[in-house]
Amino acid sequence: QVTLVESGGGLVHAGDSLRLSCAASGRTGSRYATAWFRQAPGKEREFVARIRWRDGTTDYTDSVAGRFKISRDIPANTVALQMNSLKPEDTAVYYCALCTRFGVWGVSPGDFDYWGQGTQVTVSS
Repeated sequence: QVTLVESGGGLVHAGDSLRLSCAASGRTGSRYATAWFRQAPGKEREFVARIRWRDGTTDYTDSVAGRFKISRDIPANTVALQMNSLKPEDTAVYYCALCTRFGVWGVSPGDFDYWGQGTQVTVSS
């Protein structure tokens, strides 16, 4: 059992920055990849960014590439999402997710085994 807790969301203006954090606890020894997803009202849950624990490889959806950066802190067992140049269309509940299965390097929600409760990010124009 793994527990993920997101933090750092808030209400900001377009162009501002925000840093989200995902803290993991429990049986995290088999972690393979952690990702951030987001879900806006009336929309499907959308992949945002992912990072592989063993080598730090990252990947981003096109709409956030160049603006967002995902990183990991191995001793702290946390994953951060630095979000710069925020746009109103970034408004959503942001979730972190953990994949514990070796070699599963996907971007679908079903590829991930554990989820946090989400943190709200609101970007006003």
